[in-house]
Amino acid sequence: MSSAEAPSDVMPDSSDAVSSDLSENNSTESAVSGEESASPTAALPLTDVEKLDNTSVTWGPGTFFDDKNRPTACVSLQESYGKYSAYFLGADTNKIYLTFDEGYENGYTSQILDVLKEKNVQAVFFVTMPYAKSQPELIRRMIDEGHIVGNHSNKHPAMPTVSFEQAQSEYTILHEYIRENFDYTMFLFRPPQGLFSERTLALGQTLGYSNVLWSFAYNDWNPENQPDPEKAFEKITSRFHNGEIMLLHAVSKTNTEILGRVIDKAREEGFEFASFEEK
Repeated sequence: MSSAEAPSDVMPDSSDAVSSDLSENNSTESAVSGEESASPTAALPLTDVEKLDNTSVTWGPGTFFDDKNRPTACVSLQESYGKYSAYFLGADTNKIYLTFDEGYENGYTSQILDVLKEKNVQAVFFVTMPYAKSQPELIRRMIDEGHIVGNHSNKHPAMPTVSFEQAQSEYTILHEYIRENFDYTMFLFRPPQGLFSERTLALGQTLGYSNVLWSFAYNDWNPENQPDPEKAFEKITSRFHNGEIMLLHAVSKTNTEILGRVIDKAREEGFEFASFEEK
């Protein structure tokens, strides 16, 4: 589980109303280029979404892999939930999708951006409301340098545990804040703590979002207990696979140190770094 971000006591003004641009942006096109199966279906009306199963699913790719080094749990859940514009894994091509979670700033994001610029790689940065409010210059730089700023929620709750109205606001409040302050429309959402349900995934789709989970993550999120750089490099590079959605945490000193080498190694092995496409 990727519950890395520190909870925040920042309580922005909230609204339970679904913004008009979100509720109307319910395209069913895939956000992953070349997606071969489990294509998104038509988004459901909110009244139908509310009736769906809200049983919480705790996500982690697991320790079983197919003959292409892809986590079998990702393959299975992609088939089950892909209809809700959910992505646990990309298409079976030589693409890697690099993503970072940003719950708070630990002083490394600017260095990460420097490496990405040097290596000509576009990434996704999933940010929370506290991060967006406290780091406007970094948000602006992400956008200006061609990266995707993703929605990691307003208050970082476990989505299936909150009311249907609050679940909506977890999407819409940050969405509106970023749109109004940065003239940028977010279209990717990462469920806080990796917790989701059929209902919360369908809700994201109805609000015009693709829900992005991951097919690789490791214990990188605790600044006080950082992994050894060489061991981390070996762990990350040994798990490369087609369609990989790589989750790294930007609070990590280790990740910052080895990122350039990881990118070089992936390219040496024939992988390309790809970006999600707006629907």
